[in-house]
Amino acid sequence: MNLQAELKKHFGFDAFKGDQEEIIQSVISGNDTFVIMPTGGGKSLCYQLPALIHEGTAIVISPLIALMKNQVDSIRGHSEDDFVAHFLNSSLNKAEQIVVKDDLRAGRTKLLYVAPETLNKKETIDFFKELTISFVAVDEAHCISEWGHDFRPEYRRIKEMIKGINSKIPVMALTATATPKVQGDIQKNLGMSDARVFKASFNRTNLFYEVRPKVELAKQLIRFVKERQGKSGIVYCLSRKKVEEIAETLQVNGIKALPYHAGFDAGTRAKNQDMFLNEDVDVIVATIAFGMGIDKPDVRFVIHHDMPKSLEGYYQETGRAGRDGGEGHCLAFYDYKDIEKLEKFMQGKPISEQEVGKQLLEEVVAYAETAMSRRKFLLHYFGEEFDEENGEGAKMDDNAVNPRPREEGSKWVKMLLDCVAELKETAKAKYIIEILTGVSNSQIKSFRHDTIKSFGAGKEKDKKFWMAVIRQTTVGKLLIKDIETYGVLKLGEKGKEFIANPQPFTVILDHDYIERAEDDNLILNTKAQGSAMDDKLYQLLKDLTRSVAKDNNVPPFVVFQEPSLMDMANQYPITLEELANIQGVGQGKANKYGASFVSTIADYVEENDIERAQDIVVKSVVNKSGTKVYIIQNIDRKRPLEDIAKARDMSMEDLLTEIENIVESGTKVNLDYYLGDAVDEDKQDELYDYFMEDAETGTIEEAMEELKDEDYSEEEIRLMRIKFMSEVAN
Repeated sequence: MNLQAELKKHFGFDAFKGDQEEIIQSVISGNDTFVIMPTGGGKSLCYQLPALIHEGTAIVISPLIALMKNQVDSIRGHSEDDFVAHFLNSSLNKAEQIVVKDDLRAGRTKLLYVAPETLNKKETIDFFKELTISFVAVDEAHCISEWGHDFRPEYRRIKEMIKGINSKIPVMALTATATPKVQGDIQKNLGMSDARVFKASFNRTNLFYEVRPKVELAKQLIRFVKERQGKSGIVYCLSRKKVEEIAETLQVNGIKALPYHAGFDAGTRAKNQDMFLNEDVDVIVATIAFGMGIDKPDVRFVIHHDMPKSLEGYYQETGRAGRDGGEGHCLAFYDYKDIEKLEKFMQGKPISEQEVGKQLLEEVVAYAETAMSRRKFLLHYFGEEFDEENGEGAKMDDNAVNPRPREEGSKWVKMLLDCVAELKETAKAKYIIEILTGVSNSQIKSFRHDTIKSFGAGKEKDKKFWMAVIRQTTVGKLLIKDIETYGVLKLGEKGKEFIANPQPFTVILDHDYIERAEDDNLILNTKAQGSAMDDKLYQLLKDLTRSVAKDNNVPPFVVFQEPSLMDMANQYPITLEELANIQGVGQGKANKYGASFVSTIADYVEENDIERAQDIVVKSVVNKSGTKVYIIQNIDRKRPLEDIAKARDMSMEDLLTEIENIVESGTKVNLDYYLGDAVDEDKQDELYDYFMEDAETGTIEEAMEELKDEDYSEEEIRLMRIKFMSEVAN
C-alpha cells in the first residue's frame, strides 16, 4: 500500500513528519504500538490515517468531550461524508445516539471517539461486540498512570474493557508527555509490554520558556498581552474564581478575552471555545480543564498565572503554543506560596498519594528555581539530553538569555542548617527565618529561642533572601519537608553531610521585576494605585487620616486604608461622588469621613495648578452586584453564612472575602446573630479590643501575625474584623 498516496488523498499532505509513516505501518500490521510525541508533533494523524484505510472501525478513547468534537469536525472536514467519524458520549441525546449506532452497524464509520466512562457500560461493550473493530487507540494515555499529571482511575480499566470486546484487538497508546516512570506504568496497565515504542524528541525548538516571580502580577500580565495585541494566547489559572477575575481584568483593559472552566454550562464552554478558534477573541483564560485538545496552530503565547501541579501538566499546556512552528512564548508566574497551597490541598489524602503529589511538586519548584537552561531542565526530566550551547533551540529561555544574579552562599546554607539542627528539626520555614533574622516575639521568648546561638545570626540578610536559601536547599535535598507534619523542615542526609563538611553553594537571586517600566493606563483588578501617585499629596492625606481618626477615637485604618489613600493621590477626587469611586471607599464611608479629604485635595489641586483627568475612572473589576445584593439581603434575614455560601456555590472563605468587600465599600452588615454561636463571647471582646487599640494597619495578615500565639482561628479573626469595621468604620 502506498501510504504517501493515502496521506495525500485523505489529508492533502505531501510528506509525513518524523516517525509518522513507520508508526502507521506498525498499526496497519496489527502490532501493539506506543507513541510518545509532543503536542504539535502530528500525533492524531498516527491513528486517523490507519483508521481511514483499515477495514472496520477504530475506537479512540479520549478523556475530553471538547477534544472529541474538535477531532471529529476536523476529520469530517477532510471527507465528503459526515458519517466517516462520530463520537459517542453523554452530550448526545437518544436520537443522536441512534444515528451514530446505525452508521456503525452499516460499517460506514471509520473512527469512533468514546470517553472511558462510556466504554465502561456493559451495553456499550455488548454493542461493540457486533462491530468489526480495526484497533483501539488510547489517547492521552498518561491518564492511566498515577504518576501522570491528569490521573483518571477509569483509565485503569481500559485493558479489561477491550478484552470484554475482543482480546485480539491491537492496542495503540498515545501521549504527549511521559517520563520513563509514566511510560512503564502505561505499558504495564495496558498489557502492551511487547509494543513497538516510538518516542519523538520533546524539544519544541520554537518555544521560548520564561518564569517570573509574582510581583505586581496584574501589571505584568496586562503589559505582556498588550505587547502582543491581536495575537492568540491562553492564560491558565488554578481556580475558577481567578479565571473569571483575570478575564474581566483583561477585558476592561481593552483586550478581547473570555473565561473557560468546568463551572460553565456546556453551551457557554462551546461558545467561548469556538470564539477563540474563530478569532473573535484573542485570549482565553482557563482552568486546566481547558485541555481541549484544540488544534489551533497559531497560539502565540501560553501564560501560567499559577504553577501547575506537575511538570508533565506544564509541558503539555505550554505545548499548545506555536504548533505551526511559529513563535510561541511560554511564561509562568511563580510564588512559593502557591506551592504551599497545593501541598495543603493534599493533606488528608492517603500517604501514598501525598508522596506522589509531593514529588511531582518538588520537580515544579526545581524547574521554577533553576538557573540552568530551562529547555535543558525540561528535556532532562523527560529522559532526553540537550546541548545548551549548540543544541537546536539553545538560548531560547530566560535563564539562557538573561542569567539571574547569584552569590556564593555556603556560609548562609551552613547557618540555616545549623539553625534547623539547633531547633531539633521541629520548626517551619517562617519560624526559622524569624530566628535567623532576630525577630523577638512572644512565641520565640516562651521557648527561650532568643538565647540560642542561631538567633539573629543572619540578620544582615532579609526575609526574601532567606526564603530563597530555604527553597534552594529543599530543592537540593539538604532540607526535606516532613509529609506527616506539614511544613516542618528536617535535615536530609545531604544536609547532615554539608554541616560536617561544607561545600560551595551558589544562591540564585530573583530579578527585580518592580523596576520594569510602568504603564499608567493599566486598569488593575484592584482599583489602580497607579504609578502616577503624588507622594506629597499622599503624605498630606496620611497625616489627615491620623488626625480624623484621633477626632473620631478610632484607629487610622478605620478611616481610610493605604490603597485608598494611594488611589486618592493618583486620581485627585474633589467631590464626595468622586471619592466614593476610590478603591475601598464607597458612598457610606465617603459621606462619613470624606468632607475634609475632598476639601484638602481640592485646595492642593488649586495651589499646585494640577490638571485633573475629566472623570474619575472606576478602575476596578466590580463585584457582581447580584451576588452583593443577595448576600446583604440574606444577612438581613439572619440566614446562616454556611447556607448563603452554599446557595451561591462559594466556599466560606470566598463568602467572607465578599462580605469584607461589602463592608470596605461603606455598607454596614450585622453578623451578631451568627457570631453568638461562631465565636466565644470572651474572644469577641478580646478581638474587638485588639482592632480598636493594638492594630496598626487593620489587615487580616497583620492580625494573624500578631495573634498567632493566641487561640484564634483565621475565620474568627475575619468575622470580628467585619463586625468591627461595620460598627466603627461605617
